[in-house]
Amino acid sequence: MIPNAVRKLRWAVRSLSAVFALSFASTVLAADFPAKPIRFLVGVAPGGGTDFMARLVGQKLNEAWGQPVVVDNRIGATGLIAMELLAKAAPDGYTLIVFNVGHMMSAHLARKVAFDPVKDFASVSLMANGTSMLGIHPSIPAKTVREFIAFAKSRPGKINYASGGYGGIQHLATELLKLEAGIDLVHVPYKGSGPGTLALLSGQVQVFLTNMLALAPLLKSGKVIGLAVTGEKRVSAAPDVPTFAEAGFPSVNVSLWQGMFAPAGTPSAIVDKLSKTIAASLKTPEVTRLLATQGAEPAGSTPAEFGRFVQHERERWLKVVREAKITIN
Repeated sequence: MIPNAVRKLRWAVRSLSAVFALSFASTVLAADFPAKPIRFLVGVAPGGGTDFMARLVGQKLNEAWGQPVVVDNRIGATGLIAMELLAKAAPDGYTLIVFNVGHMMSAHLARKVAFDPVKDFASVSLMANGTSMLGIHPSIPAKTVREFIAFAKSRPGKINYASGGYGGIQHLATELLKLEAGIDLVHVPYKGSGPGTLALLSGQVQVFLTNMLALAPLLKSGKVIGLAVTGEKRVSAAPDVPTFAEAGFPSVNVSLWQGMFAPAGTPSAIVDKLSKTIAASLKTPEVTRLLATQGAEPAGSTPAEFGRFVQHERERWLKVVREAKITIN
């Protein structure tokens, strides 16, 4: 009979050996990574902010590693098509996805998806944070957030707001504003930010909380009135527009973030290598300058930091969904 203590010792040794073997194998794989082209899945059409981010970082990874990075635009279903492809991809680091906060929420709002938005993805890096602006049509007699809220309270259910699609960040962010301000606005979803901006200009809707870059050029002409921007500081493209915190609504702090994910099960050493190389590329003056043209600031994070950030964002927006009684598609 082998004493129980000896059995436990042998089991512990075997377990440690297995852990060390896996760790060693992961390190070896990372040393040779990448040995072939990498594919970035993007769930939007070429030319958008997320596509721009993917191509910019892809170029920098190509320069760092000498391997091509192919951006594969898989458009449709608010990013769900691209996410499903990632969930089914081999967990080897050669298929990745760049998506934004709206895509993350679409996976939770959809009634049926062929993947688990929590378990099937591995966080790699937070890449950038963008700023939104609350713009109103000049027919609304308001120059500040407080004035707008007072006007909206006097006309409950009679003011329309645009979004770039049901369940997207513009939809959820405006619902958050409604909850915080105690106002009743009518949601009118469009197929993208472009049509939503046109609807604001024409007066079909009177409110649009969207990417700052879409509205900032329209302020000087008076076609749109900018009331507030999200984020912790004012933006250079619209220095006279206060932040929501300055306007008295600090909780309406919405980041149009973009990040990278890998399939679950991708070796941690490869994920770490991707994360560190991305973070280094985001620190260059060139990337900072180019992102500024998109109304965004570089981020960069460890996989663990990004994982915690995504969890916080998920919980935050699902709370808004519940409180605003948004129906699941």
